Amino acid sequence: MNFIEELTWRGMIHDITPGTEEQLQKEMTSAYVGIDPTADSLHIGHLVSVMMLKHFQIAGHKPIALVGGATGMIGDPSGKSTERNLLDEQTLRHNEACLKKQLAKFLDFASDAANAAELVNNYDWMKNFSFLDFIRDIGKHITVNYMMAKDSVKKRLGEEAKMGLSYTEFSYQLVQGTDFLHLYREKNCKLQMGGSDQWGNITTGTELIRRKESGEAFALTCPLITKADGGKFGKTESGNVWLDPKLTTPYKFYQFWLNVSDADAEKYIKIFTLLSRQEVAVLVKEQQAAPHLRPLQKRLAKEVTCMVHDEDEYNKAVDASEILFGKATTESLAKLDKQTFLSVFEGVPTYQVDRARLDAGVPVVELLTTDTQAFPSKGELRRTIKGNGLSLNQAKLTDQEYLVTGADLINGSYILVQKGKKNYYIIEAV
Repeated sequence: MNFIEELTWRGMIHDITPGTEEQLQKEMTSAYVGIDPTADSLHIGHLVSVMMLKHFQIAGHKPIALVGGATGMIGDPSGKSTERNLLDEQTLRHNEACLKKQLAKFLDFASDAANAAELVNNYDWMKNFSFLDFIRDIGKHITVNYMMAKDSVKKRLGEEAKMGLSYTEFSYQLVQGTDFLHLYREKNCKLQMGGSDQWGNITTGTELIRRKESGEAFALTCPLITKADGGKFGKTESGNVWLDPKLTTPYKFYQFWLNVSDADAEKYIKIFTLLSRQEVAVLVKEQQAAPHLRPLQKRLAKEVTCMVHDEDEYNKAVDASEILFGKATTESLAKLDKQTFLSVFEGVPTYQVDRARLDAGVPVVELLTTDTQAFPSKGELRRTIKGNGLSLNQAKLTDQEYLVTGADLINGSYILVQKGKKNYYIIEAV
């Protein structure tokens, strides 16, 4: 596989230094991507760079994931209007350990292959680097003029900025350049990759290598991913879409991909999956022929959910998605864990009922009118039951004298009430 050709058809190259493709064709090459551990989970905004490393390894090259324990203590000005909050070492180490587990789902760290992935932390070589060492060994090789010319610096010093730029942030490109220099020396790493907002920081590293080592190093960046409507990719009303299932349930994760626009689905399926050019072309044709069937979105959601979570979680997410379309059964409801159940029915009116009262048994007419006000009157409720319009836990209820008990609780906590086709209520035992 030609790595550059592969990324080009996938729309994953924004800038690339001359000679990069020739270097990759010449020999197995090491490349790194940096991730600042500012949270204990990756979010889908990180996936572009991670997928670049994955394709790099598939192409026979060696990927290095750099967790920025040191740079995470500083904050990168690129693409930001204000200075980042600084984290202490204990928090950073915790975050690093969590990121390691997630990255292992994408990259082969464990094999004895020559191109097995490595994970490094720049804190390990920066922690003993004194300020005097830094300004003597690094600072003198890069001029202030060169640093001021970077777009990320100019934006923060220009009209956009109200708070200016601290020296800490100004020096960030030198710290990142030092990482590249260290990996060039210690790991024979000749390529750094990242988002297009990192171009200035990455090329500072190639310049530092040229001046200090008389060596040649390369840079490659991918476009920053946006949505077709101009909105920020990976952001929802509730915030970032995380890879950690505790922060974003697999159901919500699946739903994010399932609900992207047709234009975004065609773009994202190239970036976030390993499907071949031919497979994508077939899906695009299917989408054009029957857009209402959403083959692109369905395949995209399946591929990414299986890769980030697993096939079992994907199947659970599909089953959960069917519930709102009336295709679920009492048994499939019972299979949902509490977190997924609440994700599916987020925003649905919820009534709380004393658990002891349910254990004793409550007539359904009382439960849905007196105890919860799910129905305004007993008469309306009786008419709904008579008209076959009431379901408890997706099972039609025809007995107006039915006694609801603790045995009806899903996961020992909830009863799902459905009135007609679209009106849902939740009763929670407390």
